[in-house]
Amino acid sequence: MRPYILAETNWKALKEQEVELAVLPWGATEAHNYHLPYATDNIEADAIAAAAAKVAWEKGTKVMVLPTIPFGVNTGQADIKLDINLNPSTQLAILDDIIAVLSRQGIKKLLVLNSHGGNDFKPMLRELGLRYPDMFLVSCFWFNAVDRKQFFDTPGDHADEMETSLLLHLRPDLVLPLQEAGEGKERKSKIKGIREGWAWSERQWSMVTADTGIGNPKAATAAKGKAFLEAAAEQIAGLLSDIADINVQERYTA
Repeated sequence: MRPYILAETNWKALKEQEVELAVLPWGATEAHNYHLPYATDNIEADAIAAAAAKVAWEKGTKVMVLPTIPFGVNTGQADIKLDINLNPSTQLAILDDIIAVLSRQGIKKLLVLNSHGGNDFKPMLRELGLRYPDMFLVSCFWFNAVDRKQFFDTPGDHADEMETSLLLHLRPDLVLPLQEAGEGKERKSKIKGIREGWAWSERQWSMVTADTGIGNPKAATAAKGKAFLEAAAEQIAGLLSDIADINVQERYTA
């Protein structure tokens, strides 16, 4: 039993246990090229949350990792078989219910640990911060905790070298041989502003990529995934401790 993982602990242990910070991992259920499982984002979310919480717990941080929410925003993938979509309004409702529980039980700090690019929690936490002024609400897209370029050669953002390396480390039994993976070629927008990144429109996945991947996974290795996960876990563990330790009323510098 890991005492910082809610799904594994029990009432006997938790009854008197202090919790300074709750962590809510949030993933997605969606196709990841031909070679990775639909649960890729959830497997990653479980792993990074547990690894970071372990480091923080061993340094004295009273953190509790809640069960991962397995569905995310997949509105741009409506025609991809069994990509399961939660609308942002549904995510808002789920967050509202969870934050209400934490608030009334005196757990006043929550980190939403995002593991899916389609999720965007900033506007939700802005709104919920008004509803629950006693709560300190933080979000983090964990992939951005460390510089990917230090670990991976080929850029991408979905079922790419990075995610394939992570799954080769975490669940190699669920990864098909890399020769069966697609190349993850991305079709770029013909609109200049969108292509250059200063304008935005949701990507229609089946128009953008033939194999549902974006980024070539062929250079992936388990060793790269392990190194990246460990570096990200250390960084996020520091974030957990910082959030837990901070006096919310004095959280800005002079």
